[in-house]
Amino acid sequence: MTVARSQLVDVSVTRYYHCISRCVRRAFLCGEGFEHRRQWIEDRLEVLAGCFAVSVCGFSVMDNHLHVLVRLDEDDAKSWSAEEVIRRWITAYPPKTPKGQEIEIVQAWIDQQADDEERVELLRGRLTSLGWFMKALKEPLARMANKEDDCKGTFWEARYKSIAILDEEALLATCAYIDLNPVAAGIAAAPETSKHTSVRQRVRHAKDKGKLADLKAAEAGSVAGSRAAGDVEQDLWLCPVEDRRRQGADREGMLEGFSLGSYLLLVDYTSRLCRQGKARVSREVASILDRLGTSADVWGQRIDKLFKNSRLLGNYFAASRERLRELARTRGVHHVDNVAGALA
Repeated sequence: MTVARSQLVDVSVTRYYHCISRCVRRAFLCGEGFEHRRQWIEDRLEVLAGCFAVSVCGFSVMDNHLHVLVRLDEDDAKSWSAEEVIRRWITAYPPKTPKGQEIEIVQAWIDQQADDEERVELLRGRLTSLGWFMKALKEPLARMANKEDDCKGTFWEARYKSIAILDEEALLATCAYIDLNPVAAGIAAAPETSKHTSVRQRVRHAKDKGKLADLKAAEAGSVAGSRAAGDVEQDLWLCPVEDRRRQGADREGMLEGFSLGSYLLLVDYTSRLCRQGKARVSREVASILDRLGTSADVWGQRIDKLFKNSRLLGNYFAASRERLRELARTRGVHHVDNVAGALA
């Protein structure tokens, strides 16, 4: 039975959501001959990450569907001035004439809009909304594709799926699952060569910053390497993997004490599971799994459950049965569905 989005997206339960949107009839509308549309989506995600109080934590753009992991940061929007709200909104939705031509924006127009308190608060609310974020992502791209195809009609399935991510292990498993979609589909041989994924963005950014050697040292367990590469993601549009605010960083990351180097090592290990069905558990990987309170066997089973289903069923994902029971008690229901099963 379809559940209202308002019941599925609740920041008091979690701020992290895995969103999946498919092209109509699962058609390869971003596939062979139309690969450039995948770049359109990636570029649009970057624009929206700078407008909304929504952090993009991971993504992969496939031939006929899209995965996005987001964090809702509605408290950030409370500090925006009225002018900042208007500027963010018109970056996402440039004002146009009835004929579709963009209007030249002048400061007087922005000031006039900012003086309308009711509208400012309306837009502030929209800029914190997951629904508006997905709408702002999908609608312009559908219009661009239809214009290119010289046709009308639906490009995306009307309703996107959202999965609430309830704990730390589930968050990392979701990140890895999203980044490894092209590897699991046989499109890419390795995570860092997977086009239009967040893991490739992270590696390329580190390389451009001259921090790739430090990351490789961090992957091998070097504390010095981890420290040297620690702030590499602070100026990347994606949400940083490591939350380094205690070390003076301005931006909130996903996991405190979990470095980008550790994440890349975990993704590399998991990619070998996807390709070969098995992988050597190094000392560094064992340390990561221990940090998560899990084991190689449990991690492997959980990843296998995620990848073996063509569609993820359920609206919640947790590694802990107790977390699911807690949510069910809060919701006043007998149980809630877990997309990959609670193995611990």
